[in-house]
Amino acid sequence: MVQNKSMTARIAMGSLYVLMSVIAFLSLAPIIYTVAVSFSDKAAAAAGKVTLWPVGFNTAAYSTILSDENFLNAFFVSVKRVLLGGLINFLMTVLMAYPLSRQVSEFRFRDYYMWTIIVTMLFSGGIIPLYILMKYLGLFDTIWALVLPTAVPVFNVILLINFFRSLPKELSEAGHIDGAGPWYMLVKIFIPLSAPALATVTLFSIVTHWNSFFDGLIFMRSMENYPLQTYIQQFVVQTNMQNISSQERIEMFKNLSNQTLNAAKIVIGMLPILVIYPFLQRFFIQGIMLGSVKE
Repeated sequence: MVQNKSMTARIAMGSLYVLMSVIAFLSLAPIIYTVAVSFSDKAAAAAGKVTLWPVGFNTAAYSTILSDENFLNAFFVSVKRVLLGGLINFLMTVLMAYPLSRQVSEFRFRDYYMWTIIVTMLFSGGIIPLYILMKYLGLFDTIWALVLPTAVPVFNVILLINFFRSLPKELSEAGHIDGAGPWYMLVKIFIPLSAPALATVTLFSIVTHWNSFFDGLIFMRSMENYPLQTYIQQFVVQTNMQNISSQERIEMFKNLSNQTLNAAKIVIGMLPILVIYPFLQRFFIQGIMLGSVKE
């Protein structure tokens, strides 16, 4: 009987491995295909002969992109957005989560503020009121139009509140006995102990800011201020060959297809996230799970 159960468990585990392998392959296949197209020659990419391996290997698409001033400018706009937006998100998340994680006896209006931010998460005013607000604030064509509307990520705040509440109460009590104030306890006790949760919410903010493109379409008027994803979206959706003016660049683009060029842009666009993710991944599971288990 014990042997049958063991065999059943092995079959179930084997089936689970097969299923997870299939899901992993299906998840990675579009990325592998995009990389393969970006390194393939014009004819093979245009004819649809590329599968999961480059055909007629060449790096002309990457050479072209790295010499494109508009692409590099959009890349640095996105880097600036991630740095500025990530810093604002981090500060707002920590400064809101700490007081909201305290007891009502310590922060009388805790529930009122908690329900206020939850309502903003459930019910959005929509794009038109946001557009009008940005217009009257004069933020069009500025980096602030990309980072201020998402300054307070409510989901991240709730995640960090749960993490702060999961820390032992004895830490707060010991701090109070030693005469520590709220700022001292936040900086010296709660933040150092919350590295997994802080890494998780920081990763969420980085990915959100890096991948956003729609707000760039709405709030930016000139291509010089486009973030990278908005710039890529414009090229993927519409072929903008009219903007290619110099004879040298026209000759360069003759050796490329739209598929190859767009694939290379997508690869470069997702490369920073692929580089950052492994460094934060080790905190990711721990940051998500801690605070969810109640005793």
